[in-house]
Order: sequence, then C-alpha cells, then structure tokens
Amino acid sequence: VQLQASGGGLVQAGGSLRISCAASGRTFSTSMSWFRQAPGKDREYVAAISWNGWITKYADSVKGRFTISRDNTKNTVYLQMNSLKSEDTAVYYCAASRVNQVSGRTRESDYEYWGQGTQVTVSS
Repeated sequence: VQLQASGGGLVQAGGSLRISCAASGRTFSTSMSWFRQAPGKDREYVAAISWNGWITKYADSVKGRFTISRDNTKNTVYLQMNSLKSEDTAVYYCAASRVNQVSGRTRESDYEYWGQGTQVTVSS
C-alpha cells in the first residue's frame, strides 16, 4: 500500500481545511488513520476510520472539530478540519493497517503503511 497525502496549507485560526490521502496498491480491507507531528513534539494520533467507514474514532483534542471520511471508489481518505486553532499546526501523516479495527489502535506501531506528510499551518 502506497499513501500520498495532500491538501495542506496556511489557514487562519477559526478557518477550515480539508486534507486528503490517496492510497494505491492492495488497499482492500484496510483501516486508515491520521497522525500529526508539531515541531519539537512526538507524533500523535488524530483520527481513524474502518474499512467501510462505519466506525470512526478521534483524539479528544479534535473531537467535534475534525471529521475523517473515506471514498473507497477513489481509494481516498479525507480529514475535514474546522474551527482550526494554532495548536493544530503540524505535519499531518496518513497511515493504513491491514487490521480492520480502529478502537484502541492509536499508536504509530498499530499501522504498517505510512505516507509522507502534508504541512498544515494555522495562523493566529
């Protein structure tokens, strides 16, 4: 599975942005997730979605503001980010796993495939 993240950019606080992750290769039955890494900090879990999109999970810090979704006809996962804050500034990474389970799987080691990051900068 190869992953390509895109859509990052500069946005003002309170604004919205949608980033995408296009998957290629053997993508059937993969769960997908987003992580982020701010300067000087460890990479942290943001959200995850099951293969069929029925189950989504979020970190408490983004719950109610971010929405993860997927379009399996396009092999693409999205992260809609609303009410952005300066603390959301980070490089955002998409990841995939052959294990189609998202509950309790919030560690980097839970995901076998990783894309390159896309920078999201929120100006205050």
